[in-house]
Amino acid sequence: MLNFTMIQIGIVVLIVVFLIVLLFSSYVKAPPDRAFIISGLKREPKILTGRAGLKVPFFERLDKLYLGQMSVDIKTEQSVPTNDFINVNVDAVAKVRIEPTSAGIQLAAKNFLNKSSSQITTDLQDSLQGNMREIIGTLSLKEINTDRDSFSDQVMAKASKDMAKLGIEIISCNIQNVTDENGLIADLGMDNTAKIKKDAAIAKAQAERDIKVAEAEADQISNDARVAADTQIAQRQNQLEIKKAELKKESDIKRAEADAAYEIQNQEQQRSIQTATVNAQIAKAEREAELKQKEVQVKEQELAAQIEKKADAEKYAAERVAEADLIRRQKNAEAEKFEQEKAAEAKKAKAEAEKFAAEQEAAGIKAKYDAEAAGVSAKGIAEAEAIRAKGLAEAEAMEKKAEAYQKYNKVAMTEMIIQVLPDIAKQIAAPLSQIDKITIIGGGEGGNGMSQVADNVPIVMSKLFESMKETTGVDLKEVMRAETYDAKVNKNINVTGLPEEGAVVNVNTQAQ
Repeated sequence: MLNFTMIQIGIVVLIVVFLIVLLFSSYVKAPPDRAFIISGLKREPKILTGRAGLKVPFFERLDKLYLGQMSVDIKTEQSVPTNDFINVNVDAVAKVRIEPTSAGIQLAAKNFLNKSSSQITTDLQDSLQGNMREIIGTLSLKEINTDRDSFSDQVMAKASKDMAKLGIEIISCNIQNVTDENGLIADLGMDNTAKIKKDAAIAKAQAERDIKVAEAEADQISNDARVAADTQIAQRQNQLEIKKAELKKESDIKRAEADAAYEIQNQEQQRSIQTATVNAQIAKAEREAELKQKEVQVKEQELAAQIEKKADAEKYAAERVAEADLIRRQKNAEAEKFEQEKAAEAKKAKAEAEKFAAEQEAAGIKAKYDAEAAGVSAKGIAEAEAIRAKGLAEAEAMEKKAEAYQKYNKVAMTEMIIQVLPDIAKQIAAPLSQIDKITIIGGGEGGNGMSQVADNVPIVMSKLFESMKETTGVDLKEVMRAETYDAKVNKNINVTGLPEEGAVVNVNTQAQ
């Protein structure tokens, strides 16, 4: 049962494949330039042009017919006599095609089926040559050579009847060349050339005659026109002179009026200029007066500023002197207090040293007596003597230190004063550092305003040195001079107030 089903399927597949092959083999499609002719089953064949169709295999056949345009070369291989018995050779080209109708295709199929375009043109060449020979015999040489369009039309009309019987349509016919054996065409050309030259010479003579006549007429007309023009020019010149005179008169009147108006305007302008000049001078005088007034105000301001600055400087100097005096009194009080404290410390140290020495001496004696009494050895006595000697040395050192304090009081005071001098100068110059901007109007006598301001600091410092000299007896100028070049070289130093008040120490040493 299964085998029978497989056989049925195989038969069906074979039938389907056969039908597909049959369909593809029966399908045909004709291009536009060819006609497919299917014949066999029907009495009239089926024609396909530019479309598709079906052909029954084994029962119908397919034939092809070329429908494109074809060129046929028509030449008279032998000389053909014309109507005037002149042998000529003609070369022409005809464009033909199979008539694109069912009847034309059927007629052409009977003669040119399955032939190429070259084969078709070869078959048509003899018939077209014969038709052209017949037309040449009916025309003269002149007609063939001069009216080639009429000649080609007659050939087409004559050949179209024969070509229609074959299913051929003549599209065009062009005469390429016409020649003769005896050169008559060239002679006709020469004759025609001579005739043309003759006609041209006659035409030239007539033209020259016409030119001369025209020139004479033109000269006469030109002369008449010239005379008329000269007359008209003279009249126009006369009118122009009259017009010029009138215009000159009017121009003189206008110029006189313009000169008068200009003079009036000039006088008005002169008056305006004089008025403007006077006004400018008045304005200038007013500005000069204002400028003088401004200068006076500036001078007054400068004088006031100078007086104010001078008063401020004097006030500042007085304040600095007062401050220096106050500092001097404070330093004097501090110096006296320092001296009293140092003296008390020295006395206290001396008393303590004496007391310590007495105590040490008493302890040594006691230790000696105790040692002797106890019968200690020499070693114990030596230790007691060492303790006594140490106590005496310490007491003596404290006494020397107290004496040194008493002798060193003036020098210490001087050193302390010198150490505080930068602070004093800083405090004196502190108000100057608070000044943000100084406007100096005039310098006054003896220098500018800035120098007066800057001189306040050294003035105050100098007065401070004098006050310190009066109160403490220490001349700081002499101390400072000890660092100069002369002091270092010559070693000539005068210091007042060291070591006692009012004492003078002179040191003269030559440079090594």
